[in-house]
Amino acid sequence: MKVLMIAPEPFFEPRGTPISVFQRVHALSKLGHKVDLLTYHVGTPVSLPGVTLHRTPPVPFIRHVRIGPSWAKAFLDMLLFLKAFGMLLRGNYDVIHSHEEASFFAAFAAPVFGALHVYDMHSSLPQQLRNFRVRAAWPLVKLFEVLEWFVLRTCDAVITIGDDLEAYVRGHHPDAQVITIQNLPVRPSGEGDLGLADLKASLGLEGRLPIVYTGTFERYQGLELLLDSAEIVARQDASVLFVLVGGRPDQIEVWRARVKRRGLSDHVTFVGTVQPEVAMAYMSLAEILVSPRVDGTSVPLKIYSYLHAGKSIVATSLKAHTQVLDDSVAVLVPADKEALADGILRLVRDAALRERLGIRAREFARKAFDSADYLAKVACIYNELPMAATAAGQQAGTVEH
Repeated sequence: MKVLMIAPEPFFEPRGTPISVFQRVHALSKLGHKVDLLTYHVGTPVSLPGVTLHRTPPVPFIRHVRIGPSWAKAFLDMLLFLKAFGMLLRGNYDVIHSHEEASFFAAFAAPVFGALHVYDMHSSLPQQLRNFRVRAAWPLVKLFEVLEWFVLRTCDAVITIGDDLEAYVRGHHPDAQVITIQNLPVRPSGEGDLGLADLKASLGLEGRLPIVYTGTFERYQGLELLLDSAEIVARQDASVLFVLVGGRPDQIEVWRARVKRRGLSDHVTFVGTVQPEVAMAYMSLAEILVSPRVDGTSVPLKIYSYLHAGKSIVATSLKAHTQVLDDSVAVLVPADKEALADGILRLVRDAALRERLGIRAREFARKAFDSADYLAKVACIYNELPMAATAAGQQAGTVEH
């Protein structure tokens, strides 16, 4: 099939949805589909067989697109949809594969251009607005709720990233063609290539116990909660070093000042945003991995990589985590500073428990998140599209005749 994938994202950037988009388009190319991927002008170029990358026109005053709603994103979306309209006029596409708010455009464009619509649902967009506490959110939330309902009622298939979203989709449209495809962990090519010895030396880990967080520094990720708990943990064990991987330079500057005011500079270090392979290297040198998220229901992409890293995990007991994690592979705690500190200290004091949880986590990831299974699920949703089913029936009829 000829697919127009519309991803209103910086591409490529080493964070959640862009990584998911990369994995999805890579799977489609391996399955033999011809994909035109349309994204923002921002991001690192990537090359994949069978995939042509298209971008919106460059906007000199927009060099970065932050996570969540913004005026910059709204402006770029207008450019994105105008370009998508032009591509649809010329492209004769079989499928429009949309991500996030591109689904609103695709829901109206697909029937006009005689294309099928596959909606890749990473989260509920009205819920995103609530999570980001957008000003004057009430009318926008209502608008997004109506548009999301329309998308779910009209699209030909939905891909979700977790069981909660699949249940949400079925609640809106019980007969929807929906499948959950959980993201794959980011796997390093080999520890020797990742410079673990250099990373350890740069962090000064001799005699220290590294506790690693990876991800963005947005409010819902729970950095305030993590810092509160770090203060408690450091008072009881001076060997701990919290290594925070991610964040924009301006965010890091703010958090570094907070760390200094609390007298935690010897126990918290920031390494900034890195490529996924390097983030995995930081996970490899960790004794404990933490995910202190305080909002949201979609599974954080880092959880899959945390499991694959084979290290002990402490996470808040939100549904975002418990869809994948349970007590057999992680320490799950309520989202408050004392509980998070107690969970971390439990692992700090028990090396045997850290090892057991790490082994179980890696084994679970190996069995549950397999690349062949991922590819099969992407193939399944495309094979069950009306156009694919019609083509298969016509071919069978020809053979019988």
